[in-house]
Amino acid sequence: MSPPLRDVRNQSVLWNGLRDGLVNTVATDHAPFDFEKQKPMGKDDFTKIPNGIPSLEERVNLLYTHGVRTGKIDLHTFVNVLSTAVAKQFDLFPRKGCIQPGADADLVVFDPDYRGTISAKTQSMNVDYSAFEGWKLEGKTRDVTVRGQVAVRDGQFCGTIGRGQFLARKPSHF
Repeated sequence: MSPPLRDVRNQSVLWNGLRDGLVNTVATDHAPFDFEKQKPMGKDDFTKIPNGIPSLEERVNLLYTHGVRTGKIDLHTFVNVLSTAVAKQFDLFPRKGCIQPGADADLVVFDPDYRGTISAKTQSMNVDYSAFEGWKLEGKTRDVTVRGQVAVRDGQFCGTIGRGQFLARKPSHF
């Protein structure tokens, strides 16, 4: 993974950076390489190991569980680093990242009372492992609307395949 996971000594710095606005987004290098068939491509040469882990499915739930539920960040920061700040960074705000007239009506209904355990056996991703196998969750995305239409209901995809839309944006030069 790039960057690699941080050890416990670095975690407070990252949480404080999120809380204080020094870190303004939480993203993933989602890379769902199959552990049994694809990851071994680098067994004789580590430079050929496919980089990354499958992590997109649990990103929001893990941030809530380990950030909001533990008091490291508040709900406003949670929404900002997952939505608003990202939309602004990629010049998609206010079409994305806010709830107001003229925006796309992409909404998430989040269940803060959900309790569960992450498992490759129950994930939606088509990959044979979870890097977070056995981790406990406190809260989970329940429903999602995309451009005003329900795409996920009770955690299950019910949208229309191919309904996605490319959003052109201006180049950004940090």
